[in-house]
Amino acid sequence: MSVVIVGTLDTKGEEIGFARDVIEAQGVDVHIVDTGVVGEPSSEPETAASTVAEAAGTTLEQLRSEADRGEAMEVMSEGAAEIAQQLYDEGILDGVLGLGGSGNTSIATTAMRALPVGVPKLMISTMASGDTEPYVGSRDIMMMYSVADIEGLNQLSRQVIANAALAMVGMVSNEPDVDVEDRPTIGITMFGVTTPCVQTARERLEANGYETIVFHATGTGGRAMETLVEEGVIDGVLDVTTTEWADELVGGVLSAGPNRLEAAGNEGIPQVVSTGALDMVNFGPRDSVPEEFEGRQFHIHNPQVTLMRTTLEENAELGTIIAEKLNAATGPTALVLPLEGVSAIDTAGEDFHDPEADTALFDALRSTLNDGIELIEMETDINDQAFAEALADTLDEYMRDEGRAPTSDGTG
Repeated sequence: MSVVIVGTLDTKGEEIGFARDVIEAQGVDVHIVDTGVVGEPSSEPETAASTVAEAAGTTLEQLRSEADRGEAMEVMSEGAAEIAQQLYDEGILDGVLGLGGSGNTSIATTAMRALPVGVPKLMISTMASGDTEPYVGSRDIMMMYSVADIEGLNQLSRQVIANAALAMVGMVSNEPDVDVEDRPTIGITMFGVTTPCVQTARERLEANGYETIVFHATGTGGRAMETLVEEGVIDGVLDVTTTEWADELVGGVLSAGPNRLEAAGNEGIPQVVSTGALDMVNFGPRDSVPEEFEGRQFHIHNPQVTLMRTTLEENAELGTIIAEKLNAATGPTALVLPLEGVSAIDTAGEDFHDPEADTALFDALRSTLNDGIELIEMETDINDQAFAEALADTLDEYMRDEGRAPTSDGTG
């Protein structure tokens, strides 16, 4: 077993050396990747900073001569990601540990994000008690707050670093002693306002022998699902909740980016898509909503989450975008429309009930969708049991037609 430590040996050599000693004392090998640019390393690493720079297409001498810290961090991040992937492919990397301030946190977590889900990743960072989304992204990266700055060894830093090092040893040295069935896996997207639909559909799919992974459609959730589709972890997609596109279009805080709704189509795997929560754009507390949206209709979901109703015009544009994404799919694809409401608060009597806006969405979808996409319309709201069962059954049918359904022994 081997743990890769990513760190700057010119500034954090003492701390990296301590982490190395703790890990090696447990019988686990250590491979240090030096990402320091300014000074010389305090000890000899297994992968030198010059090698990291070269992996990104430049030289350490060039970075030093330019003396541009931002550029150096970007280059070393790219190089560290390349090196991490190489070490993983070569069987040298079983887990990766990073430690540092904002600079090496950015570099080391970039390397971590290049690795598959399931590879142990732990970052000791001064940035871990703030906004960690830029570092974690859609990967299973653990971040441990260093409490004090990582500058020298003391009774506090030794304990924090030792805990992290021993946690990494535990992760790379042990396998979970549980039975795991190899079943076809379905990725499902969910929001609070589409939870009843997803729960019913998930239970129906699992009863038919599938494993399901539910993703919270919060931007990172959608990106995580798309990444796992690309990596072959997910065999079929039940995209109930496409709300992230509303945030991408209008400017909310939960966008998954412009490539959302592309992975399943590109990979040619079965997908059944709906319009869950396209009635809303997400913001933080009410006073965080940009002034440009004053006068719009809002719903306070909780003190930290403010929802804004999408307009007729926005819904028409969303319909066009989503249909165009689905038209590009290379695998079996269905779009299922809940004509009586796309979320729990878009039904009759609820805050966001707006039949005209919903009609604009549905009309744009109908007019843009090509004949190769199956269109199913139901006179129910999205959380109706019959709607959820139709979603699950349509996807199950596609999976069976493609030879991706569970076999009689429960495997794929």
